[in-house]
Amino acid sequence: MLSQKIADRINVQINREMFSAYLYMAMSAKMAQHGYNGIASWLMVQYHEEMFHAMKLYGYLIDQGAAPRLDKIDAPAVKASTVKEIFEATLEHEKFITGSIRELLELALTEKDYATENLVRWYVNEQVEEEKNAMDILQTLELLGDGKQGVFMLNIELGKRKPSIALDFTSIAAS
Repeated sequence: MLSQKIADRINVQINREMFSAYLYMAMSAKMAQHGYNGIASWLMVQYHEEMFHAMKLYGYLIDQGAAPRLDKIDAPAVKASTVKEIFEATLEHEKFITGSIRELLELALTEKDYATENLVRWYVNEQVEEEKNAMDILQTLELLGDGKQGVFMLNIELGKRKPSIALDFTSIAAS
């Protein structure tokens, strides 16, 4: 049984994960508008991953007898317009999510909620991967310099990304 404090904080995290999905969808649309369909596809895969993260938490609340709370999701402001700016914004956003996950882990540790701690450690590891992906792309962009040919090739390469998670969340929500 989860404490109300833990359940409330998990609900905050669900909202943040769903906002992340919404943000990546908006970024995907922006890149598609600029003709970067491969990068748009990469960002859409990211959208699906973030929804998976939200649904994993949702399923956990259900399994623990707690009520998921679906709060308003703010419209994301995508100020970035270049590929580099998109991935700089991606890295900054993932750092914010990492901080949010750490706060949830600290709460679980404080409350000695070992089941939630175990779940949240999966997210800690996931955030290492999320930040590394963004940093790797930024490093590649730095190596490519300002030439359009390099960004064109990166666009093709990023377009090859396929989802590594289930896209049907039914089993997660009803676990």
